[in-house]
Amino acid sequence: MRLKDKVAIVTGSGRGIGEGIVLRFAEEGAKIVVNDVNEADAKSTMGNIKAKGGKAIAVVGSVSSREDVQKMFDAAVKEFGTVDIVVNNAGITRDVMMHKMTDDHWNQVIAVNLTGVYYCMQCAGNIMREKGYGKIINISSTSALGNVGQLNYSASKAGVIGMTKTAAKELGPKGVNVNAIAPGMIWTDMMKSMKPEVISQMDAMLPFIVPLNRKGSPQDIANLALFLASDESSFITGQVIFCDGGMKI
Repeated sequence: MRLKDKVAIVTGSGRGIGEGIVLRFAEEGAKIVVNDVNEADAKSTMGNIKAKGGKAIAVVGSVSSREDVQKMFDAAVKEFGTVDIVVNNAGITRDVMMHKMTDDHWNQVIAVNLTGVYYCMQCAGNIMREKGYGKIINISSTSALGNVGQLNYSASKAGVIGMTKTAAKELGPKGVNVNAIAPGMIWTDMMKSMKPEVISQMDAMLPFIVPLNRKGSPQDIANLALFLASDESSFITGQVIFCDGGMKI
């Protein structure tokens, strides 16, 4: 198993991409800390892992709260003894055109998508630098390159890339790898909840904007995260890997 006995925290892992990542990690032997703001989702994912013979705990809390983040890391150390892998996946959208954007739209997205990553990387770094080993994977987005109606989201995901590269430089000498994944169009519950006409428009555009001509799945991101979390990627750090079917070639 590629992650046997490694301890992994994955934020926002009650559903979607995060859920796909923890299920894949658990299959490879990792002990999992499921984190989500939704208690039912977190416990459901934890239950799925345990039902397959894996080890997992659920910690409910928002990454926008330093107190909640510290509680999550404390719980991981108390239950499993350490933290080896952290995937900063939790994120929200508050999409609106710039001229209609409110301070709440801006502040909510930055608090979760950017400040939350900072809190988690700081806590992870404090543990990992002392043990001389660790893997931090930040989930950015193709929207980091800019997207209409996503000024706040794009800014947060571009910021994640900058933090990833800085943390890689700071933590590299301590044996810690820090990388980012930039997903494209991933078929999650969030996407499925969009209006049918919007989904139809996206499907019609797929052949023109995605060379592989399909939407991605949480498993596509999970497989890449597994590689970056494993020792197979030991000489890779500070990188941003676009998992988008070629959309941003």
